[in-house]
Parts: sequence; C-alpha cells; structure tokens
Amino acid sequence: MKLSIIMAVYNEASSVGETLQRVWDQPLQGVDKEIVIIESNSKDESREICKEFADRINSLEPGAVKLILQERACGKGNAVRAGLQRATGDIVLIQDADAEYDPRDYRSLITPIIDGRVNFVLGSRHLSAGSWKIRKFESSPAKAALLNLGGTLFHSFFNIMYGTSLSDPTTMYKVFRRSCISGVLFEANRFDFDFELVAKLIRLGNIPIEVPVSYVSRGFEEGKKVNVLRDPFTWIRAIVRFRFSRLHADGSQPQTVEALLYEPKISPQPRFANGA
Repeated sequence: MKLSIIMAVYNEASSVGETLQRVWDQPLQGVDKEIVIIESNSKDESREICKEFADRINSLEPGAVKLILQERACGKGNAVRAGLQRATGDIVLIQDADAEYDPRDYRSLITPIIDGRVNFVLGSRHLSAGSWKIRKFESSPAKAALLNLGGTLFHSFFNIMYGTSLSDPTTMYKVFRRSCISGVLFEANRFDFDFELVAKLIRLGNIPIEVPVSYVSRGFEEGKKVNVLRDPFTWIRAIVRFRFSRLHADGSQPQTVEALLYEPKISPQPRFANGA
C-alpha cells in the first residue's frame, strides 16, 4: 500500500515547516507514503520552506516529496486538484498546512480502507470534540459562535440533500482510494471543492465512515482564511450544484461501490476542468 498525502500551501510560513515534518515523521508500518505539496506563490516564506523540505527529504529518499510550484494562487480547491493529478498512491489523504489537525490520526484513518471495509473515510472533528463548539477563538468569540452555528446548519443541509447522516462532511481529513476518482470531473477552485469531492464520491456510491480525530482550531489573527461573509453563499451553491452536476467528463454512468472495491480500475489521472 502507498499513501499519497496532498498538501496545499499558501501563506503558511508560521506552520508549514513543522506540519510537513510531523507528516513525514509519522510512522505507518507497512505503508509507503509520498507527500505532494502544492505551493501557490505565497507572499511570505512558505515557498522557500517547502523547497528546503523537499530537497532535504528527497536527498534521503528520492521521489518521496513532489513539489508543485504554482505561478499564482487560484484557491485551495485548484491546488488540491493539481495535487491529485500527481498522486500515485493507492490511498489519498488531504492534509492542510496549518496545525489544526494531528497526523497521529493517520493510522486510524487509513485502516478501514486497508482492511477493505470501505473506500472512503472522513476524520470527524465532532465525534471527538464532545461538543458542537469545535471552534473556540478566544479573541473572536462572536465569529467562533457564528462559524459553529453555520457549520451545524451547513452539515444539516448537506445531509438532507444527499441522504446522509454525517457529523462533519466539511472536515479537512478526507481519505479515499485513488481508484474512486478515476474519470471523475472536478471543477471547484475554492473551499467549495471540499463539498464537491465529498458530494461526488457519495453519488458514486462511496458512503464514508467517520473516524474521530483531534482538532485544535486557529483564529483569524493566526491565518484562518475562511471569509464569513462570502464563503457561506459559495458553500450553499456548491451543495446544490454538485448534487446534480455531471460526474464524468465523458458522460459515462457511475461505477458501483462494489466494482470499485473489488475490481479497482485505476486511471493514471482523474479528469479536471480548466486545465487544473
């Protein structure tokens, strides 16, 4: 088994170096791993930190780190899509460049897939937090309350639209067999890609199980990039749009989850819109 860890990086100089090292140091016995970094021409020192890390690790284990240097920032979704095109692992895991999530949860996230129980796992912040108040910004309590309330509403709306009962469909930790996205058309460029990926995998029959994960939220003054005035409207549109949008660029019918699980047909590349 090989695990591809996709990490989009933009203006994360304060945390990306530590996060990359923690990801690399995380032991996964019996599993090879590659880290695919997509650096989107940050305005801080993020690019230099990513280059140094890639050079250092590749000198020890050639090809272990793939570094994609984008000329400009086009959104997290665009960056992750670029990373998916370069991933070669049997399993794909999406990791943010900040320190909100803990790589020590990797083993529990990938084990259900390795064991052949499911194709798709979500790392739920709500199952382990013991409360819906997972965002606790001491310096911005009003924004924290708004985001927590908004998260509950968006999750409920998503579950109604897709017939699911997920506690945390917007979690960053999305882990799946790479074969699941064979031939799938992806279009979103911003944070709406989080909804597109989950929505399309579910519509293909890959109902995820949720695994509790550790989570320590950071505040806006620490670099959180969500826009509380603009992004919620994007998310509502994404939930509705990707419920009915095309799944495959060639118009073919979805494969069943059984076919993907027992007879995986891995394509070299998923299909993406707009050249990403």
